[in-house]
Amino acid sequence: MNRELVIVGGGNMGAALLGGLLASGTVEPEAVGVVETLPARREELAAMFPGVAVTSEIEGAEAALLAVKPGDVAGAATAAVGAGARRLLSIAAGVTTASIEAAAATATDEPVAVVRAMPNTPALVGEGASAIAGGAAAGDDDLAWAASILGSVGLVVQVTEDQLDAVTALSGSGPAYLFYVAEALIDAGTRAGLSPDLAAALTSQLLVGSAKLLAERGDPGALRVAVTSPGGTTAAGLAVLDERGVADAFVAAVAAAAERSRQLAQQ
Repeated sequence: MNRELVIVGGGNMGAALLGGLLASGTVEPEAVGVVETLPARREELAAMFPGVAVTSEIEGAEAALLAVKPGDVAGAATAAVGAGARRLLSIAAGVTTASIEAAAATATDEPVAVVRAMPNTPALVGEGASAIAGGAAAGDDDLAWAASILGSVGLVVQVTEDQLDAVTALSGSGPAYLFYVAEALIDAGTRAGLSPDLAAALTSQLLVGSAKLLAERGDPGALRVAVTSPGGTTAAGLAVLDERGVADAFVAAVAAAAERSRQLAQQ
């Protein structure tokens, strides 16, 4: 049977998106399938999502979400289109819509709408940030379809494809930067005399609370000023960060990640 959607790749992100789609009611279990090559993972997915068909091969679908490694995208696109899909949403980093369209063209002469997206790992807890860009045959309806899938696990923005490298570098890789900061803060708290567990608990809540403040009130500069009393403890700490060039280091990190994304696209 032809399902409304097949998710090709049952890893963490594929499972997170499936969970979001089912929880939001965007699709019904019988209308979606998951393709996963690893038998043990198929068993896990079947237990996690009762009623969803979990198979080793694509059996037929109107549309496909490609949640595989970049090197596997072309093969997955060809297989999905060969099984009837005429809409493809890829979440693989660095794989262009043009290359996916070329793979699709080997399986059909009909137009295939390709949308490329860059979600991030907070999608695993329903707080993701995703950007989407459409290929040559993708219209407004196709972009709205992609947004409805990714919107089940967080924020979705539309960009031009040439902006996706920057999106990848900022919000795609960004969670790793924040986890890096969290590791450093936990270590710093421990060195200052706290137990590791207490330092970890305080750091975790610090990030959660600060993120909520930023989301609700915006303007990170104003929020920073509000917590920084002249001559106080925060000012002393920020002075060290400025002296060590931490802001410049983040700019350089995002630039390096964006350049790597461009390199992957060329490959």
